[in-house]
Amino acid sequence: MMSPRSRVLLVWLLLMCGGVAIMVNSRFSTDISFFLPTRPTPEQKVLVDQLQDGSVSRLLMLAVEGGDEGQRAKVSKAMRQGLLASEQFVSVQNGESAATDVERAFFLRYRYQLSPAVNADRFSEAGLREAVGDTVQSLTSPLGMLIKPFLAQDPTGEMLAVLSQLNPGAQPEMRAGVWASRDGERAMVLLETLAQGSDIDGQAQAIEAVNQAFEVANAKVAADGGAAMSMQLSGPGLFAVQSRESIKAEVSKLLLISTLGIVGVLLWAYRSPRLLALGLLPMLSGALAGAVVVSWVYGTVFGITVGFGSALIGEAVDYAIYFFVQSGRLGLAHWRQSFWPTIRLGVMTSALGFGALLFSGFPGLAQLGLYALSGVVTAALVTRFVLPILAGQVRSVPEPGRWVHSTMALLGQAYRLRMVVLLLALGAGAYLWIERNNLWDANLSALSTVTAAQGATDGRLRADLAAPDARYLILVTGADQEAALQAAEQVGDRLDELVREGVLGGYDSPTRFLPSAQRQNQRLAALPEPAELQERLAAALVDSPLSASKLGPFVDGVAAARSTGALQRKDLEGTAMALAVDAMLTQGPKGWNVMLPLRPAVDKDEMPVDRVQAALAGSGAVFVDMKGEFDTLYSGYVSEAVRLSLAGCALIVLLLAFTLRSPARLGRVLLTLVLTVAGVIAALHASGEKLHLLHLVGMLLIVAVGSNYALFFDRAAGGEPLDAATLMSLCVATLTTAIGFGTLATSSVPVLNAIGFTVGPGALLALLLASVFVYPPQRQ
Repeated sequence: MMSPRSRVLLVWLLLMCGGVAIMVNSRFSTDISFFLPTRPTPEQKVLVDQLQDGSVSRLLMLAVEGGDEGQRAKVSKAMRQGLLASEQFVSVQNGESAATDVERAFFLRYRYQLSPAVNADRFSEAGLREAVGDTVQSLTSPLGMLIKPFLAQDPTGEMLAVLSQLNPGAQPEMRAGVWASRDGERAMVLLETLAQGSDIDGQAQAIEAVNQAFEVANAKVAADGGAAMSMQLSGPGLFAVQSRESIKAEVSKLLLISTLGIVGVLLWAYRSPRLLALGLLPMLSGALAGAVVVSWVYGTVFGITVGFGSALIGEAVDYAIYFFVQSGRLGLAHWRQSFWPTIRLGVMTSALGFGALLFSGFPGLAQLGLYALSGVVTAALVTRFVLPILAGQVRSVPEPGRWVHSTMALLGQAYRLRMVVLLLALGAGAYLWIERNNLWDANLSALSTVTAAQGATDGRLRADLAAPDARYLILVTGADQEAALQAAEQVGDRLDELVREGVLGGYDSPTRFLPSAQRQNQRLAALPEPAELQERLAAALVDSPLSASKLGPFVDGVAAARSTGALQRKDLEGTAMALAVDAMLTQGPKGWNVMLPLRPAVDKDEMPVDRVQAALAGSGAVFVDMKGEFDTLYSGYVSEAVRLSLAGCALIVLLLAFTLRSPARLGRVLLTLVLTVAGVIAALHASGEKLHLLHLVGMLLIVAVGSNYALFFDRAAGGEPLDAATLMSLCVATLTTAIGFGTLATSSVPVLNAIGFTVGPGALLALLLASVFVYPPQRQ
């Protein structure tokens, strides 16, 4: 018959194997919906949709520098050809003909449905005379090569009117036939990737294609005797790829450094590779359990949850240290009777602190709480029930050295620092009160890996290209697709006026490629019957160099458009316009949404928000400031996290009060935790740091590990002397925590740096303050 110990071990193994199987089939998400509330506003939903799949998130901006303008133009043109051939881009625009052969044939076929110039006046006798005359005059312009092949089919220039919509509003400078920067020193190219903005792998492939195309084009120009040139690239996709690579590189490097440091400390403490390996089991079990529970409850596990949660349950390493050091010297039975209740109380305080996050209205924050809660509890249970079985009877560690006894003597005198520490605490408290309105950074850019130089480059390229601003867009809704397109056209009419006035540089709209059926039918209704059209042409072109008798293809094209009817979404298949329309026209649970990204005017640094909102008044459209909306959302996120953390702290106070049953002991433990958190906050802010979400996560961990330290010291206040083995376990646990998180403080990645700077020093401060206020004085 199986023994109880064997049953425990078998259950643990089965749960671990089952957990691994669940994780293999779990869905992990790295998108920005981590920050999206359970019930988002329309603006917040648009924000996430645009960051994931919107056309603005797919833009890459490119500048070629060096050489003369002719050489830069050659590189620009060669890159355009190469990138279009790569099939990784929806569009590659550099000022040349804005459409490929496929798109040009499409525009020619549907020119009368798409041209904004089509109306009844244009096809009157006077209108035909003016339109054909303008087209004939254009033959001598740079556009002549584009117009001439289609003159007999399109003498009124409708296809040219359609093509002009591809880059409406403000245009970049033209030099040597391609776009150039405002100072003329760089050739400019605007790319839209086929990969969605949330597809970082796809964005990385597109960026690699850009780099290869530049190397080929640059080498070709250099081989012809041209100067070597350089390229600047920017855009949301580039930032995402660079951020991922930066974090991966930093994590790999810092993980190696911290692992070597921690392993070195544990080997020194255990003198046993076997105990070292066993000591990792609680942490690994907790990390797996946390991810499994989150996957089971939510269906999707956010990558940021795993990253932050793993840091939070890092205290699980401490549990193994307490077990091996304390039980190795004092015996398993004594450890279970005397020390496990203290560890259990520390686990319960951590569980209450993390558990309060479960009530958050933000799924990401609730996931973080659930992950940490289930992970910490699992790690503690594995330490209590599984480690003793696996460790067996051979788990002795070296006797505490002289340094432990010397440290114990110093701790006995630590109470002498109380007045000094209290004075410093008063100073820190006064400082925090004065700065209370400036402590938190409500700007999400605090978590960004984008440097100031990269941001400046992005702004310069965007201004040179008059590219759509990633910040501002307009949301238009409708009960069905037709209603949404009609509403977008009405809003577009208002925006056109702002463009003409120079208030806006321009905007993008799906109605340029897929007008509403109503507007298309209005245009088609303006087309005359073939016989009537021939009669008007004959009268209009009496004195024209272009004879009406040569315009049979034009008459046939008008007749074909009348019989074809309105363009539909399915007609866009196989063209780049299909992706452009789908990026801006989406179906939601309550209807259809149209997003119109805005372009700022070239000579304006700021978007004239008041003018735009005034123009939209009464239209039902929603103006969305994506940065402002995200900052507001993030600010609410942090505020709720603070409130829930305080609620968790209140529960911890009640738990400790019930357990310690001594106001004096309770006061000393709480004073240690409060002063530790306050000291870390004051030090961070005084050093120029503004607090954000990652600092808050770090403070939760400080409370978790700090409560363990304080409760172990409180045992002495409760009549159980602090022995050398217990002190050794506390010192080793503190040292490993300081090494693990202190290493992160050297990172250049803000999210890692914040946790490191918070938890590393915080763990050391928690141990010091616990010895000052909780450990009873040892009179000599």
